[in-house]
Amino acid sequence: MLIIGSHVSFTSKEQLLGSTVQSLEYGSNAFMFYTGAPQNTSRSKLSIAKTKEAITLMSENGISLENVIVHAPYIINLANNKEKDKYEFSIRFLIEEINRCEELGVKYLVLHPGSHVGLGIELGIQNIIHALNKVNKNNHSIIILLETMAGKGSEIGSNFEELKTIIDGIEEKEKIGICFDTCHLNDSGYNIKEFDKILEEFDQLIGMSYLHCIHINDSKNIIGAKKDRHENLGYGTIGFETLLNVIYNPKTENIPKILETPWIGEKAPYKEEIIMIKTKKFNNKLKEIDK
Repeated sequence: MLIIGSHVSFTSKEQLLGSTVQSLEYGSNAFMFYTGAPQNTSRSKLSIAKTKEAITLMSENGISLENVIVHAPYIINLANNKEKDKYEFSIRFLIEEINRCEELGVKYLVLHPGSHVGLGIELGIQNIIHALNKVNKNNHSIIILLETMAGKGSEIGSNFEELKTIIDGIEEKEKIGICFDTCHLNDSGYNIKEFDKILEEFDQLIGMSYLHCIHINDSKNIIGAKKDRHENLGYGTIGFETLLNVIYNPKTENIPKILETPWIGEKAPYKEEIIMIKTKKFNNKLKEIDK
């Protein structure tokens, strides 16, 4: 079954219910959201009533909570411990996000592994391992999905070897997983046109059982550019047919695919892009939807 959705909003007023309604408007059976602004620590108190309403609405419309993803805020950086206060803050804030996921009933939390900011990859990886093991000592049931990164700056996680090293150091491996991002994979140097080879390499190094989510994005950049600039489906260097091959690959059939493509003017293109995916037909007028 095709499991497809997009990033949706999560407002302080409507919360998970609003996210669910927006997802249904886009024609989705999966979705992803931030529980608050990704650049700051401001978080609204969660409404039990809104959460219950949302779960009921999901059930009535064939959306499984297994296919609902939370994305951790960007301000969390587990790779750099040069400033101890900021490092400890990242750990505490990640724990708070995990607690919010549990309150919402969501199972998966996508996390950027972090940037070492001059400390070096090896120390950065050890900092991530230490932080995640500390986070996991709290009794929680959330699976933290490390996202594949584009490799810009001092990002960690732009290749499977780095992600494997992190996973090898995690004590409670049932609490860790991976989220692919097609733009990031392309920009870090993986050829998405050979997606089966990518999956084979991933399976050999890490294991397909760790892959729980795929962000579907085209890229503005050539392969290996290490820049991380998302593009709408079929308008970038990866291409529509290549992305369809990712989405419909039988090895990833039961994994939710989430769109994070750019807005077109003042409008999110997700409804139109999901139609493209379901019909397998490229819309060459997609960029005109805001006109």
